[in-house]
Amino acid sequence: MPQGTFRYCAPGVHFDTLTSSIPRERLSEAGAPDIHLARETGCARGKQTTIRRQCGRGEGAGSEQRPGQRPELQDRENISEGAGPFLQGLSPYPPPSRPQTSHPAAQHHSHPVLLLLLLTTRPPAAGAHLVRRHPSVPPIMAVYRVCVTTGAYLGAGTLDNISVTLVGMYGESPKQLLDRVGRDFAPGSVQKYKVRCSAELGELLLLRLHKERYAYFRKDSWYCSHICVTAPDGALFHFPCYQWIEGFCTVELRPGTARTICQDSLPLLLDHRKRELQARQECYRSWKVYAPGFPGIVDVSTFEQMESDKKFTLTRTTTRANQDDSSGNRYLPGFPMKIDIPSLLHMEPNIRYSATKTTSLIFNAIPASLGMKLRGLLDRKGSWKKLDDIRNIFWCHKTFTSEYVTEHWCEDSFFGYQYLNGVNPVMLHCLSSLPSKLPVTNDMVAPLLGPGTCLQTELERGNLFLADYWILAEAPVHCLNGRQQYVAAPLCLLWLNPQGALMPLAIQLSQTPGPDSPIFLPTDSDWDWLLAKTWVRNSEFLVHENNTHFLCTHLLCEAFAMATLRQLPLCHPVYKLLLPHTRYTLQVNTIARATLLNPEGLVDQVTSIGRQGLLYLMSTGLAHFTYTNFCFPDSLRARGVLAIPNYHYRDDGLKIWAAIESFVSEIVGYYYPSDASVQQDSELQAWVGDIFAWAFLSRESSGFPCQLRTPQELLKFLTSIIFNCSAQHAAVNSGQHDFGAWMPNAPSSMRQPPPQTKGTTTLKSYLETLPEVNITCNNLLLFWLVSQEPKDQRPLGTYPDEHFTEEAPRRSIAAFQSRLAQISQDIRERNKGLALPYAYLDPPLIENSVSI
Repeated sequence: MPQGTFRYCAPGVHFDTLTSSIPRERLSEAGAPDIHLARETGCARGKQTTIRRQCGRGEGAGSEQRPGQRPELQDRENISEGAGPFLQGLSPYPPPSRPQTSHPAAQHHSHPVLLLLLLTTRPPAAGAHLVRRHPSVPPIMAVYRVCVTTGAYLGAGTLDNISVTLVGMYGESPKQLLDRVGRDFAPGSVQKYKVRCSAELGELLLLRLHKERYAYFRKDSWYCSHICVTAPDGALFHFPCYQWIEGFCTVELRPGTARTICQDSLPLLLDHRKRELQARQECYRSWKVYAPGFPGIVDVSTFEQMESDKKFTLTRTTTRANQDDSSGNRYLPGFPMKIDIPSLLHMEPNIRYSATKTTSLIFNAIPASLGMKLRGLLDRKGSWKKLDDIRNIFWCHKTFTSEYVTEHWCEDSFFGYQYLNGVNPVMLHCLSSLPSKLPVTNDMVAPLLGPGTCLQTELERGNLFLADYWILAEAPVHCLNGRQQYVAAPLCLLWLNPQGALMPLAIQLSQTPGPDSPIFLPTDSDWDWLLAKTWVRNSEFLVHENNTHFLCTHLLCEAFAMATLRQLPLCHPVYKLLLPHTRYTLQVNTIARATLLNPEGLVDQVTSIGRQGLLYLMSTGLAHFTYTNFCFPDSLRARGVLAIPNYHYRDDGLKIWAAIESFVSEIVGYYYPSDASVQQDSELQAWVGDIFAWAFLSRESSGFPCQLRTPQELLKFLTSIIFNCSAQHAAVNSGQHDFGAWMPNAPSSMRQPPPQTKGTTTLKSYLETLPEVNITCNNLLLFWLVSQEPKDQRPLGTYPDEHFTEEAPRRSIAAFQSRLAQISQDIRERNKGLALPYAYLDPPLIENSVSI
């Protein structure tokens, strides 16, 4: 055919002028020629390109017109055949009507050459999705408008070819390349395209994104935020994506309407759910047991295997023969601990830190670390010469709270205050009687209680509280700088005085009373009493860091994230609800295991119990952790601390719990209207079963649910998860630098054994008990890093990724945000009247997830 003429094209592809030669037609097995179309696309991505496309969807998929059959009837039959067996007979809609129009060339006889060509060109063989028409009647195109939004992250754009296929109730569109003049899919771009189909597809069910090689460019990553499709009738379909797409692959997206498995009936959609979960479980192939008695964790070695698997990439990488090999655990210049480097190299792109967050974390660490290194603090061993020297460690990283702690750390009222509003505000239990292992008598504390009351009276009034560190009684100890370290398991009795202040009454540094375990009192010498309180603060550090912080927020939230990724598809309402609260959790925990928990990591370098003690504390803590401990209001009631005044952690936490509960209640009520809707959701039951098995090790005595039977049970479980992933983590993490920068308030180790007699402590012996200089500096560096949330933050209630597209959940989100704003305003107003403001549960300062 001469260049510059027209040629018949299959429905779904518009006419173009051919500007280059056409390859010879190849006869298919059915004997019908395949039709190729050469289309000039202009300057795409800076190069002149010519795209050749084969029209049709398969060989031998067409059907011949029956004698006497009207073309319109066969059109409808072919649409049904093109839809595939999963849609035949299932569509609730009649086929869309298509007005019959004639081509302009047939109306105007001023183009005889064009009319002749149209009438004499042989049509192609009908593919499964093609509609036969009389050769003289051109196809009527249904035009879908596609709007693609690329994320604004660094490196979010792509140079790869992106094509789409729309799948509807009546069939699917041809695969169409999204290509315009200029750069496509740049970071932060919103670009519009048209997809032409031979007929309307009805309600859209799926959108397939095809990412393929462009020219000779290497594969790259693309962050697709979302895609909006406008149908010919004006109906708008939102397809949330919000994920990195790597390599060359096809990704299927569903519209944003959340649906449980019970609400899907089409075989196509049920099959899509199944295949999506199979792919996700192939990615997160298995849970890993980090240590006996630990919650299950993500196995990052599977990501390395994926990168070396032909199924996942075009190139192979070398895989370590033994994934447990510690050869990659080594020192790096400038770091005081070993780092498990291989575990940080392979991370699935949708759970790793963004480039912004990674850069921010590095720049938070370098100035503080470099400053200590240049001053020789990280390498200096030995005792501190005087307490005031500790002030100069972080001379440029002081906060109002850290300065307040430095001034008031040795006061009894501040010692008690920290049990309410410090970084470990979960230790107190109200007493109705004194335990036998703490034989405090009325004579011991009478001078402190004053006239008109006694020990028994205060017990009956509910004014006596106990902090019991029993879990440390059998904790193994460790050596630092070649010296043996020591641990105590103290009992601390506190009294709520008439002024509303919580005051320490008595401290016993072991779980066994006796002559070698004296009960220290505020009436003892100043140095004896200060040393006893410092031992309690050391126990606070160990229990807080290992159990309250890392176990009960980091590790449990990792288990929630893993179960969500493995058991719930993207369209599931619980997945949409929880996904923002799992952001970066797997990444930060992987970093922690590579730098803190690894052999000769930072825990081994700065704590008196070392890594072995950490493993003991966490496994023991999990064995005693219950559903009551996990649910914030239940925990407060069980500990008997609802009436303590000035308990800002409790007051702010209850407000945030109520806001989360109200929000989740609306979501659950919308998608789960009955008990049966919960019980019959097999994906939901698999999710809670995974959590019970891997987070709580199938321990029935924990009280955690292994299945959910009612919307009320689901509401409580989801509220607890969101609260612990956000508010609880903020409460126990954000103040670490504030309360720990003054080292004697949170010593990580003790170099002398607990005193067995009174009257022996001096300033010299006190300094010889505190951690050495390099141990102190390494620990404070950690405090500084974990207290500074890197950039790329998303505060509680902030959902920039619009996974929910229905009006009802969007209204619930707006109401949730409004309620959090009011809570924030109330907190800031209250803090104006406090000597030491409590802002750790101010909603704008709470991260949505455990991400640092």
